[in-house]
Amino acid sequence: MANNKTSSITAGDVLLYIPNIIGYLRVICTVLSLIFMICYPQRWIVAITLYVLSFVGDLFDGLAARKFDQCSTFGGLLDMVTDRCSTAGLLCVLSNEHSEQPLLVLLFTMLIILDISSHWCQMYFTASFKQHHKSTEGNLNSFALVRWYYSYYYFFGYCCVGTEFTYVAIYILARLNALNQFDTIRIGCEYFLMIAIPACITKQIVNVSQLCSACHAVAMHDAAQKNK
Repeated sequence: MANNKTSSITAGDVLLYIPNIIGYLRVICTVLSLIFMICYPQRWIVAITLYVLSFVGDLFDGLAARKFDQCSTFGGLLDMVTDRCSTAGLLCVLSNEHSEQPLLVLLFTMLIILDISSHWCQMYFTASFKQHHKSTEGNLNSFALVRWYYSYYYFFGYCCVGTEFTYVAIYILARLNALNQFDTIRIGCEYFLMIAIPACITKQIVNVSQLCSACHAVAMHDAAQKNK
């Protein structure tokens, strides 16, 4: 008699999901890009290429997860950690590049703290209710700006892409200024920042709202539990 029983999915299967493999490649690209930025700054083009590849991989792991029906909690965790560590790593590099300007170092440090704390609180809050941190269901009790951010893909994309490429452009400018070369690229980066910086500022406003929203939602849950 034919066995109609579906084979069980193991932890090993989940770890080898296609989107998760893409996630591992993103980690490798991020680590290599930071190694080049810190240890071989003269190879800044290689470093930026690897960083951008890691960033673009974030799009493809999500597409693969949906196409192959391989969405997983681990995949969401891997994606979140990779995103946060990549951004934090680049901001650390920017702090080093501008080490003689204390206010910029302070700004980059504050951006790291805000980015990590807001996303960690958001993920903790939604995970507590067994929801994805970007899902509509997971953000029902979030502030309006946070709901709008995760609901409108183009706004979400503008903020995320604009923020990352703001940091990338600042890094490129720092390298070009150090080398005193490529005036055309320098001018191009300066013009690009006029478009990207508003997205970066908007993203920080969203991050503050997300942090406050997640903390408020957790406090609401605590209050509800105490009132039972």
